[in-house]
Amino acid sequence: MELIIKNLTKVYGDRTVLDIPQQTITSGEIIGLVGNNGAGKTTILRLMLDLIKADSGEVRSNGNAVNEDSQWKTYTGSYIDKRFLIPFYTPEEFFHFVAKLYNIKQKELNKRLEEYHQMMHDEILGTGKQIRHFSEGNQQKIGIIAAMIINPTVLILDEPFNYLDPSSQIVVAKLIKQINERLATTVIVSSHNLTYITDVATRILLLEKGKIIKDVPNKNGSALDELTGYFASM
Repeated sequence: MELIIKNLTKVYGDRTVLDIPQQTITSGEIIGLVGNNGAGKTTILRLMLDLIKADSGEVRSNGNAVNEDSQWKTYTGSYIDKRFLIPFYTPEEFFHFVAKLYNIKQKELNKRLEEYHQMMHDEILGTGKQIRHFSEGNQQKIGIIAAMIINPTVLILDEPFNYLDPSSQIVVAKLIKQINERLATTVIVSSHNLTYITDVATRILLLEKGKIIKDVPNKNGSALDELTGYFASM
């Protein structure tokens, strides 16, 4: 599933926060987006999901512009922040809601949720609590699981390691790699955590002031030293 970014810009006031002339993400890649705050990582993801309007250019998924065709929604799982959740639902209700959108039967949903048992630590299902009453970390887990249980062809995650304890961070990294290996899912993930992003990504895009300034291959974590050196020199 190829994604193509072409002549993509986003401007707020007199400030251009994103300017990407051309970038292609090929099927089965795990792309890591890194950069300091304000570099444009979340802006790219929001444009990929048609959550905000570009000032020029486009993002194409499977050949179609995401702002003109909604077919991409049928195969794309995503979690940006807790606004993607329904706070007055329990986790069970929310997962059922997501499953219904993607025509996943209850028996299949139960089977898929079992695959994420290690991530939930018996703290999410069966509690009777509404999502809004969970910790930030558990809300993060609910959002990530909801994005993954649809078995997406494309998976987009913004800072998935935030709010999580070390054990859960390790599990999330493992799940990202597993879904990529099992389903050939194309993954785009942003993170400030260089250790985890270089653990999971096959290629890393380094952003600064809205521009991609480095496109770094990452075989077996080889990009870590280069990225660490870059940020240490700033």
